[in-house]
Order: sequence, then C-alpha cells, then structure tokens
Amino acid sequence: MTFHIITIFPDIFNSYFNESILKRAQENKLIKIKIHDLRDWTADKHKTVDDTPYGGGAGMVMKVEPIYKAVKALKSQIPNPKSQINSKFNPPAGGQNSKFILLSAKGKTWNQQMAKKYSKLDEIILICGRYEGVDERVKKFVDEEISIGDYVLTGGEIPAMAIVDSVTRLLPGVLGNIESAKYESHAVPGVLEYPQYTRPEIFSAGGKKLRVPKVLLSGNHKEIETWREKHSKKTKNF
Repeated sequence: MTFHIITIFPDIFNSYFNESILKRAQENKLIKIKIHDLRDWTADKHKTVDDTPYGGGAGMVMKVEPIYKAVKALKSQIPNPKSQINSKFNPPAGGQNSKFILLSAKGKTWNQQMAKKYSKLDEIILICGRYEGVDERVKKFVDEEISIGDYVLTGGEIPAMAIVDSVTRLLPGVLGNIESAKYESHAVPGVLEYPQYTRPEIFSAGGKKLRVPKVLLSGNHKEIETWREKHSKKTKNF
C-alpha cells in the first residue's frame, strides 16, 4: 500500500508517521508514505497556491492549477490507471486499485467501513485543502471528497493522518495480533467494543475500591464472551 499526500506543509507529518505502528509498518515495507509539496507544481517565483475568491468573501481559496498538475503527475506513476469519472477531463482520477481523495469539510464522512474498503487498494492519494477552501473545479479530477467529521479544521493534514492510520492498521501484518482489529469498536457497524480491564484487580481512589468484574477473573470463556457481548454498546446510528 502506498499513500501519497499532497500538502503545502510537508514537514507537519514527520513526527506522527515516524512513531509506533506506522513507523514499524514502513520499516517492514507494509506501507509507503510519500509526502508531496504542492508548491512544487506552481509556476511563479512566489510559488503561489491560493488567490482571492471570485464574488468576494473572506479568506483565500486554493488554486486549481497546482492541484491539477500534481494529480496529473501522480496519475502518471500509477500502473494501468482506469478512469472512474468522466473521461473528457484530463487527467481523470485513479484506477481500480487507486483513489484520489480531496479532504474537505464538505465531503462524505469517513468511517470504519470506508477504511476497510480502502484497505483493499494499492494507492491512495490524499489532497489536503487549506485556507477558506479549494477551487470547486478540483472535484473534476478526484474520485471522492472526504471529511472526518462535522467540524472545521485548519487544513486537511490531520484528516490525512487519520485516514492513513485507520487504513494501515487493517492491513495484514501491521498489528501484532490479527484479532485486535476484528473485535474492536466499529469492526461491526454500529457496535462499540466492550469495556477492557487490566491489573491491578482492585484499584483504590478517593477512598473507593474499583474492582475488575468477577466474570473476567473466572476463567469461564463462555461466560466472559456472554458478558462482553452484553456490554458492547450499540451506536445511535444503527
């Protein structure tokens, strides 16, 4: 799996992608993460990536030209791409094993089921929006527009990290225990994971003793499974 991230702040990813599971996944060659500076596809000496919006309004809007050139350049690196959008636009978006994604507050909300779907791809290209938004014509050159929630962030870099993380942990060999992803929250749509406990068996705080449920200490796997199923929470959306 290869992740491409198009951004105007390429250094912002260094810390997060070089720690823990994502670091090991790269070292074990299970994933590649390639960060691309959008300013490399600008044509002027100031490397301009934004401009004032037509019709007036607050803020600046990211220009279509640099993003178009970036998409075209990365598309050329994907083997045998097949367009999934209107073929009259050049370049079209990614092939059957790739997705070009625009990260935007207006996009479809990311969830675990989408992460599972995307984990089957070979290449994911994430375009990080900034400022007041992105020129609407950029949508002609991507496969999907995605948000990570009903709120506004300064840019698409945090959503890019979230998508890379949520997809990577579903790839074979990334997690130490294959069962980890199978039984966690959202593995089944609308179901949140049961409560978890570890040592000590009794924890004292504020004069109160907080105990681990007895059933988890019983060694009776059938009763434990029943308890866990009972205490798994159902979300409001299902």
